[in-house]
Amino acid sequence: MPTMDAQRRLKDYSEESITFSNRSALAFLIVVLMMTVLVARIYYLQVVEHERYAAISENNRVQLQPVAPRRGLIYDRNGILLADNRPSFSLTLLKEEVGDVDTAIAQIGALVTLDQTEIERFKRRLNQRRRPFETVPLKFGLTEDEIARISVHYHELPGVQVEADLVRYYPYGASLVHALGYVGRINERELARLDPRDYAATHYIGKLGVEKFYEPQLHGKVGFQKVETNARGRMLRVLERQDPVPGVDIQLNLDLRLQQFAERLIAGRRAAIVAIEPKTGAILALVSTPGYDPNLFVTGISSKDYGELRDSPDLPLYNRAIRGRYPPGSTLKPFTAIAAIDSDSIPITHKVWDPGYYQLTKGGRKYRDWKRGGHGWVDLNHALAQSCDVWFYDAGYRTGIDNISDYLGRFGFGQVTSLDLPEADDAVLPSKEWKRRREKQPWYPGDSLNLSIGQGYMLATPLQLATATAVLANHGKWVRPQMLKGVIGDDGSLSMPELEGVEPLPADVQLNHPELWQAVIQGMVDVMHSSYGTARRAAKGTEYTMAGKTGTAQVVGIAQDAEYDSEALAERHRDHALFVTFAPVEDPKIAVAVVVENGEGGSRTAAPVAREVLDAWLLGDYDNALEGEE
Repeated sequence: MPTMDAQRRLKDYSEESITFSNRSALAFLIVVLMMTVLVARIYYLQVVEHERYAAISENNRVQLQPVAPRRGLIYDRNGILLADNRPSFSLTLLKEEVGDVDTAIAQIGALVTLDQTEIERFKRRLNQRRRPFETVPLKFGLTEDEIARISVHYHELPGVQVEADLVRYYPYGASLVHALGYVGRINERELARLDPRDYAATHYIGKLGVEKFYEPQLHGKVGFQKVETNARGRMLRVLERQDPVPGVDIQLNLDLRLQQFAERLIAGRRAAIVAIEPKTGAILALVSTPGYDPNLFVTGISSKDYGELRDSPDLPLYNRAIRGRYPPGSTLKPFTAIAAIDSDSIPITHKVWDPGYYQLTKGGRKYRDWKRGGHGWVDLNHALAQSCDVWFYDAGYRTGIDNISDYLGRFGFGQVTSLDLPEADDAVLPSKEWKRRREKQPWYPGDSLNLSIGQGYMLATPLQLATATAVLANHGKWVRPQMLKGVIGDDGSLSMPELEGVEPLPADVQLNHPELWQAVIQGMVDVMHSSYGTARRAAKGTEYTMAGKTGTAQVVGIAQDAEYDSEALAERHRDHALFVTFAPVEDPKIAVAVVVENGEGGSRTAAPVAREVLDAWLLGDYDNALEGEE
């Protein structure tokens, strides 16, 4: 049993009281210290750092949102609207409110027609969203009936709404698609290279042609608006707005009336027409048939429609005017004549005997003239007017590839010289180096003979043929071919925009024998107006003097001793018909190149078309429809 002293030690109230007091004091000090730290922190946040955290809080509440600019309009040279912006209603979904996307799509599909392509594109766009709470379009171009059906069921479709947007509209459809190009939805590849600030609110971009080349001018500058949002990021109200700067309106050199008239002339054919004003380089008409409706591509073409265009044997998506590679045939002869004579390979008085063929060596291969019996003695004038192949075979052999290639390059062959047709092809201007690089073979004399009449390896586009003809009409003066007439200012004045990366033009063609200009042009005049010219029927009754050159280019090879028989060939294997011309000769106002695929004779098919174009532009005669022409 413990003693009294032991019990006293086990239960010392005085000592316990002291311990409790000490612990209470320590706890109080800790509480006071914590309160002091808390007050200090509050003071620091509320007083010292007030401005900083107030700004952060404001930024959480207020957001900057981009506002898309209006795309600039496009007019023809007479002020006719060629590319417009029209309101279009789209069905959009907001992922954050929709819930299950597939269920929502199924509900919508019961109200409006949705094809699988639209659904697949929607899901791709959903994965490419640039920011949260951004609506994604599911279906474009809603009809009034579809809008009404969606509106009635709004309460059943959370996150689904109908939005209005300005989209590109081309009132003349297929008539201008190969000249203007079109805009379309921005794709992933384009998103990667675009400035995200400039295209923060834009869904469309120029895809082809003028729309693509002048995208920086037509697009405009994005605007911004300050909006108040809730904790979930949804917009409550607009606090401040900086309006976007709309894209500039532009006017083209293109003449809509001439464009549509030229299109009618070659309707139903695979063909191209390019018309240029020689003095200015203005492209007055640029036609490629068949065409297609660019409006199908603006908001996204269906797989069915695109498949029909892609698989068509007539290649409507192919821009023949600027990308079509054709053997120029005899339309090249004025330029090879200049190369031969100006390089002093032959004199301007050069004559040859044409028995209907040409041989490099006695008993060797016979290079046939188009006229089986030959032309007899032929000089420069008759060689051009009657398109005598033998004269040019001899000239080509004597001139050689180096001189021919050099002179053809001076007229723009083998290169892109236009300003604002980004898809233009440079075609093929052959040379010794070109053949060695491509064919791994040397250049043979026979190659020069073929080149002299626009066959063999030589290929040119209708745009290049029209450009070279314009330079010839200018006696060698170069003016860059271009679609743009000017940017329209606020006061209606026109100005040229500053453009970067524009390739320099070839130097003006300076001849060693300037009198050659008139001699060659006279030969082209006699093609049209002499009693022996190959295209004299096409020029019958003209009120002006025109210079022209016909051309017929082989599509398939013909055996040396065989004759061309169009009836034995499939239609797509028949010769191409070509023609180049300018008028009036005394003061050239228009140069035209016409190519009709498988049209056979240039004088019979292409020359009458060009004559109609000249009459329309020079005389205002838009009524003729080639009646009675073959």
